[in-house]
Amino acid sequence: MPLTRDFKETVQARAERDQAFREELLKEGVECLLAGDVDAGKIVLRDYINATIGFEELGSITNKPPKSLMRMFGPSGNPHARNLFEVISRIQQHEGVQLEVNAVR
Repeated sequence: MPLTRDFKETVQARAERDQAFREELLKEGVECLLAGDVDAGKIVLRDYINATIGFEELGSITNKPPKSLMRMFGPSGNPHARNLFEVISRIQQHEGVQLEVNAVR
């Protein structure tokens, strides 16, 4: 189901003013990927990218065409692990955070 413009604008407005919200979006996207829900992880990370850095700037800092990045995080995108982790690394640098993985039982 495609997102409405109002939803996208709401997410973007909140991300602009709320650093904790941006960090939670990023964290949620990566947690989905680690849990094996790649489709949900890509959706959340795409929302994060659209609401913050944007695909143009992300393309500049990763040296990848923005359209390729958009496809990578699209519904039928199948990113290589190397590309996915490079993007996550660059996003963390841009956001000024470093995500950590904790093992739990």
